[in-house]
Amino acid sequence: MPKISEATVAEHRARQLRTLLDAARDLVAQEGIDALSLAALARRVGLSRPSLYEYFRSKDDLVAAVVEEELPRWAAVVEDALSGPGDLDGKVEAYIRAQLEVMTDGRHAAAVALVEHALAQPALDRIRTGHAQLLRPLAAALEEAGVPEPALRARLIQGLVDAAAVIAQRDPSGAETVVAATLAQAVRGLR
Repeated sequence: MPKISEATVAEHRARQLRTLLDAARDLVAQEGIDALSLAALARRVGLSRPSLYEYFRSKDDLVAAVVEEELPRWAAVVEDALSGPGDLDGKVEAYIRAQLEVMTDGRHAAAVALVEHALAQPALDRIRTGHAQLLRPLAAALEEAGVPEPALRARLIQGLVDAAAVIAQRDPSGAETVVAATLAQAVRGLR
C-alpha cells in the first residue's frame, strides 16, 4: 500500500488535490496555458502521470477543477463588494471594481486564462454553472432597482468587465482609465 502523508486516506487525497490544483495554477501563471498538461503537472509535483488520472481524467477535467475551485472565493469577493453600497450606481461600480481586481490579480489570472482556453463541452458546462454564481448578486441588485431584464443586463455588464480585464492586463499602467471607462459605459447603459 502506498504511503500517505495524512491521518486518513481521504485527508491525504484532499491534500494531494490541493497540491495539484495549486501547482497547475502556478504553472499557468508562470508559463502560460499552453504549458499546462498532465505530464507537465506530474513532473512539477513529482508524481507519475498515471497517478494524476486518479484526480483528473483529462486536461479539460484539470482546467475545470482549477476554475471550479477558484469560483466560490471569487463569488464571495463579489458578494462582499456589493453588500456595501446602497444605490444601484454604487453596486455596479463595486461589482466592476471587484471583478477587475480579481481578474487581474495573480491568483485568479490563471483561472481567467484557463477559462479562455478551448475546452470540451462538459468542462465548459461545469465552468458556466460555477460562473453563474458571479452574476447572481449583480442581477439581484439590478432587479431590486427595477432595471428591466436584470439577468441579461448583468451578463452584458460582465461582457464589459471581461473586455476591460483583457485591456487592463495588457497595460496595467492604464488600469484606472479602463475602470473609469467601463463604469461610465455600464452605468450610462442602465439609464
